[in-house]
Amino acid sequence: MSKHDINCIGCGVTIQTDHPEEIGYAPSSSLEKEEVICQRCFRLKHYNEVQDVSLTDQDFLNILNKLRDTDSLIVKIIDIFDFNGSWLPGLHRFVGHNPILLIGNKVDLLPKSAKRNKLIGWMKSEAKELGLKPIDVLLVSATTGNQIKEALAQIEYYRQGKDVYIVGCTNVGKSTFINRIIKEVAGGQDVITTSHFPGTTLDMIEIPLDDGRALIDTPGIINHHQMAHFVDKGDLKIITPKKEIKPKVFQLNEEQTLFFGGLARFDYLKGGRRSFTCYLSNELHIHRTKLDNADSLYKNHLGEMLQPPRKNELDTFPELVRHEFMIKEGKTDVVFSGLGWVTINEPGAKIAAHVPKGVSVMLRKSLI
Repeated sequence: MSKHDINCIGCGVTIQTDHPEEIGYAPSSSLEKEEVICQRCFRLKHYNEVQDVSLTDQDFLNILNKLRDTDSLIVKIIDIFDFNGSWLPGLHRFVGHNPILLIGNKVDLLPKSAKRNKLIGWMKSEAKELGLKPIDVLLVSATTGNQIKEALAQIEYYRQGKDVYIVGCTNVGKSTFINRIIKEVAGGQDVITTSHFPGTTLDMIEIPLDDGRALIDTPGIINHHQMAHFVDKGDLKIITPKKEIKPKVFQLNEEQTLFFGGLARFDYLKGGRRSFTCYLSNELHIHRTKLDNADSLYKNHLGEMLQPPRKNELDTFPELVRHEFMIKEGKTDVVFSGLGWVTINEPGAKIAAHVPKGVSVMLRKSLI
């Protein structure tokens, strides 16, 4: 077997032994081993260090574009905690006539009070509004293994003897999901590199199924409006929740402001004294101040008291953009894409949300 046919068992990329700084590098000595892993995956697996990848968005799209020529089941994974930030726009255009099964991952992060059936109903209506009609909607936690057996049974049922392609944005837990499936199917160990960091899976990875078909992991697509792309890799751990989020309730008077680290800001403008519930990572510090002081506080303390971002990232961190909303409906969530949301219990509040330029903020009917 020539070295050109060897693929990394972690990310699927073709192994090369000449250029240490490029994708797919492994030292020649490692080619003797039964299972070859590229240096990037090795460092990720053993040291949790990521090396940036020189694939363009177009490379990812070219890989996705191959899906329409297949006769397969497409499984789309989204992060239930960051539904819109992790949505792949226009997926229905890439997949041709193939059916799509929609799986919401990270359900373990939502408070226990979130009702599963309500969440599934909500996901169905959101998907429809975004132009996707999935054949079914499931909720899982790849990290805890919750509902993975059930998801596997549904995949088996819907694939009807066809190949299965798993697609999703970076950071939705796609590789963790696939590792869980492998453990279920084969009792095998992790054969895919998983990480916190955007863009870990570089090319298609095939996992053989019993009937000669395969489950194929595709590269994570980078959604540039995800908050994850604006923070340092160390800070990603702060904003990405790892366990059930504990809602924090704030009683606010008019003209008070909440800062979520230095990444976003919530201004309560009008509507009398009322309470607001914040659903964000437990690690992220929330700072309350008067609206009058907010601008100068941000200017003077960003990167120190208000962090992330840290001091050394301020040159590249985008300015915050203000979006004003009048809450007209009943219980409403103000969603800060990739960070979480603030629930407003009654209509009649006037608020402003500030997010980094390029990150979306939106209103939705309350999820919980």
